Amino acid sequence: MYSETDLQTAVDARILTPEAAAAFRSHIASVRATPGADEESFRLITGFNDIFVSIAAVILLVAVGWIGQSIHAALAGAFVAGSAWFLAEYFTRRRRMALPSIVLVLAFSAGVCATMIGFLVEHGENIFGQNPGETTIAIIGSLIAAVTAAATWLHWKRFMVPITVAAGTAALAATAVALVLAITGIPNSDGTLPMILVLIAGLGVFALAMWWDRSDRMRQTRRSDVAFWLHLLAAPMIAHPIFHLLGVTQGDNIGSAAAVLVVGIYILFGLIALAIDRRALLVSALAYVLFAMTQLFNTFGAVELNVALTAFVIGSALLLLSAFWQNARAAVVGMLPANVADQLPATVRVSPIPAS
Repeated sequence: MYSETDLQTAVDARILTPEAAAAFRSHIASVRATPGADEESFRLITGFNDIFVSIAAVILLVAVGWIGQSIHAALAGAFVAGSAWFLAEYFTRRRRMALPSIVLVLAFSAGVCATMIGFLVEHGENIFGQNPGETTIAIIGSLIAAVTAAATWLHWKRFMVPITVAAGTAALAATAVALVLAITGIPNSDGTLPMILVLIAGLGVFALAMWWDRSDRMRQTRRSDVAFWLHLLAAPMIAHPIFHLLGVTQGDNIGSAAAVLVVGIYILFGLIALAIDRRALLVSALAYVLFAMTQLFNTFGAVELNVALTAFVIGSALLLLSAFWQNARAAVVGMLPANVADQLPATVRVSPIPAS
């Protein structure tokens, strides 16, 4: 399995000519009956060896973390982070294996964060007392997230794994949310304020993802892979707060009006997904719209078959949307102003673009 980045690398190394690469992309698009840009491709597995190495890496990282924990709580994360970096030097930098690289990035980021948390577990009471205030906790959380973001940035500069940008952005978003909570010090028992802050952060991540997408409208380089992971991060940060504020996540039955509103928001998400040619929003909001439609069928008396009817309607709609994605996207983009449409990912590739 070869990614767009691999093709562009072959062009840069003069193994393939730009014309040959463009012809290959056109051939694949014709075989699949869809333009390559609409496939939303990203490299996850290059072969079964990726799975094999990932399993072995996870076992090793769990082992070194366990050993570190037996010595000191902070060493569990430190051992994991150090081991993940060491393994990345070979499996990411030299072998360029996709899935192990993703696992090692996440392990490194989590290890850096866990190191600081472990230190606080061991020594936090001596430093901050038994009952630190909410403001103190928020400040500590923001500092941990900021250090994690800085470490992740160093990882990105060294290894350039696309998911690294999303991991670092998540840490920065956590820093911002924690700092605002620390500065305001507003008591919030129902969680409304944190959800609003997460929503704002999610919109910021979405804007960053669109910036990366704009830099590679033909989706031929690593920049498109970075945008993919950023969209995957932004989607739940946008969807969950919105539906939480509507009461969908409370676990109780919602009214018909709220259920209709949820379906309407999901349709809006669908239009946005078509315009930007990314499906992450649709996937992130899927559970909420399934719940809302189940409530609607309950309201209209289809109690026994409400779940089956909901699954049938949503499944059929998504399959139809997938089958006619290009036509639907052309209709949506065609309704947008030209200056906006020109900033969105292209649906047809015309020529190769320079590598990142």
